[in-house]
Amino acid sequence: MIRRLLVDGFKRFESERLELRPLTILAGLNGSGKTSVIHALLLARHASQRGDGIAELNGPFGMELGWFEDVVNVNVDGPFSITLVDEADRTATWTFSKGDTELYAWVMQPQDPPTIFSAARARGFQYLSAERNGPRITQKSAPLPLDLLEVGCCGEYVAQVIEKLGSQTVPKPRQMDYGANEELGLVKAQTERWLSRIVRTVVINTEAFAGTDVISLSFRNDGASPPVRPTNMGFGVSYTLPIIVAAMTATEGGLLIVENPEAHLHPAGQSEMGVFLARMAAAGLQVIVETHSDHVLNGIRRAIGDERILPAGDAIVHYFADAFSNAKQLDFTATGGITEWPAGFFDQYRLDVQRITTVRRQR
Repeated sequence: MIRRLLVDGFKRFESERLELRPLTILAGLNGSGKTSVIHALLLARHASQRGDGIAELNGPFGMELGWFEDVVNVNVDGPFSITLVDEADRTATWTFSKGDTELYAWVMQPQDPPTIFSAARARGFQYLSAERNGPRITQKSAPLPLDLLEVGCCGEYVAQVIEKLGSQTVPKPRQMDYGANEELGLVKAQTERWLSRIVRTVVINTEAFAGTDVISLSFRNDGASPPVRPTNMGFGVSYTLPIIVAAMTATEGGLLIVENPEAHLHPAGQSEMGVFLARMAAAGLQVIVETHSDHVLNGIRRAIGDERILPAGDAIVHYFADAFSNAKQLDFTATGGITEWPAGFFDQYRLDVQRITTVRRQR
């Protein structure tokens, strides 16, 4: 598990130090640095996977970072570095310098690096972009063996993962209670149960077309109702489905990064998504979530203070107030409170109600 991230000279960070927990929340204004934190992790992961001293700035994980000059902090002259520290205080640093063309960087790899990222070949590091695929009647299949299948950073392979891995057993800490029925502990069944709690009650149907790489995806309201096309089901199901499947199939101790898990969800569903992410963190995954939703935050607070799913010390918020200052670290209390509530931190509801109340009093 990653305990600390240090970013020097990358994008808006001249020098940034962030503590990471089993559940880390990135919050703040648009363009303030939240995505840059995620990009730093993605670049380090990409560099460690290649292992040949090359880091592509465009392509991996859907990143479009541009030229090398675009990702170097304006106050830094020279290379930038990304350092990760694990729970045993072992350190790995990747240093990126300009290549002989503009669209990649040379990487000085850590010597004899510790296993900062999960050693699993697949599903030990999963990233779900804010720009996930919307409703699709069919999806393509990845030409990979079962042990390498992942949902993809846009959820583009989620139907294939359900089709091929749906009968595998989900680790018990990630399961909703199912009693004595072991079939309800499988990936497909658990995905349906979590999806029904967060979005709406659904039964998932997948079908692989023989001789092709195409898999169809449809939903039912129950086992007897006619199938409904994803395009007639709405965006909430399609955007939430890959998050749940990624968590259900993740390697023990794996890292799950999710951007905007609240997208296209009703406020009640956003709150349940917060509870879900806290549950996955409590179950042994490391979860990093970037969100603009106070409902997701409050779901996490519920999970800590009310449902007592996750210890307060296992979650942390990094609040980015602007594009110039370092992030502010906020901790949780045992009752689900937050140690500090700085100006601009999920306070818009209070400000709007205050203004509306003032107008009413004046009339």
